[in-house]
Amino acid sequence: MRTEICGQSPLLPASSMAMSSFAQQFGVELPLIQAPMAGATTPELVAAVSNAGGLGSLGVGYTEPQAILEQVARVRALTERPFALNLFVLPDDFVPDMAAVAHARARLDALMEREGLAVRTTLPTRWAPRFSEQFAALCEARPAVASFAFDLPTPAQMQELKRRDIRVIGTATTAAEARAWAERGADAVCVQGAEAGGHRGGFLHAGETPLIGLFALIPLAVAVCDGVPVIAAGGIMDGAGMFAAEVLGAAASQLGTAFLACPESSAAEAWKRDLATAEDHHVATIRSFSGRAARGLRNRYVEAMEGAADELPAYPVLNALTAPLRRAAAAAGRADLVSEWCGQAAARVRPQPAAELVARLMHEYRLARRALAH
Repeated sequence: MRTEICGQSPLLPASSMAMSSFAQQFGVELPLIQAPMAGATTPELVAAVSNAGGLGSLGVGYTEPQAILEQVARVRALTERPFALNLFVLPDDFVPDMAAVAHARARLDALMEREGLAVRTTLPTRWAPRFSEQFAALCEARPAVASFAFDLPTPAQMQELKRRDIRVIGTATTAAEARAWAERGADAVCVQGAEAGGHRGGFLHAGETPLIGLFALIPLAVAVCDGVPVIAAGGIMDGAGMFAAEVLGAAASQLGTAFLACPESSAAEAWKRDLATAEDHHVATIRSFSGRAARGLRNRYVEAMEGAADELPAYPVLNALTAPLRRAAAAAGRADLVSEWCGQAAARVRPQPAAELVARLMHEYRLARRALAH
């Protein structure tokens, strides 16, 4: 079926495009990845993007092993195309400062009381799922692609992924991290510019720094990756941005915020509404929700916790403490009290089904290529 967008010429079918080397290597049709966005992606979103020719990605960094397998089964019931699973590389166990935990709980409980939410903090059985168990579930699920953030898998884990023919994408925020992933044997490196929404995926530097702009970072990473494909992520919201990243050396683009407003996304409805009116100067790097630097909207919660971030426990302890509060706020329609992660150009979201968005992005990408050719 041919589709028209805003009176423009009909979209070209994906098959009419020469497949990029990245697309060939990863078994997809398009140089487009939907960012994993743990907590906001669903099997329906992942399958829709993969069915449209891109690489859908399921963020399972917060997910217990059995639930990972169940979600993968749901994806496979909806698509036969390649998709990715994304994990956070973390220690299996954490021993937090319980005095800091108590201080954080008191501050969070007082905030929720002031805001009229009945829920209060609790001590979880475990601060986060064990990475080793999540990794085992990923290997059992055997997706076409595994992507990782926060650190490098061990050489033995990388070998296990290779043995199962699972391609690996690593997340880097600097050229040094990109080089580390290339040397560890990653099949591609996703460079996360300062503009990117959600958690900073780096591991060699402090969370808030460095914050290198994407278009500066792409050529720096390409220069050190020794032929390993570089994927661009951070603030890209349309096909022209995808093509611009390609001109600088990126083999593909990863878009997250662009997909948050899709009906298949599980982002809270109030969060989706806030994206469309987000002002660029209200997008900031925030630690007070999870204990790790992340990009999102400055809202009532962020302002209320101003100045307290350095006193709060690190990730994943704070993330576990705020989880029930974020769920309650979302249920109450209080987006101003949830972590509204988004990239720098959030207001450019275009709410529409994921497959239609993929088609629109690729139409814009082709127009940009043609414009440069002429």
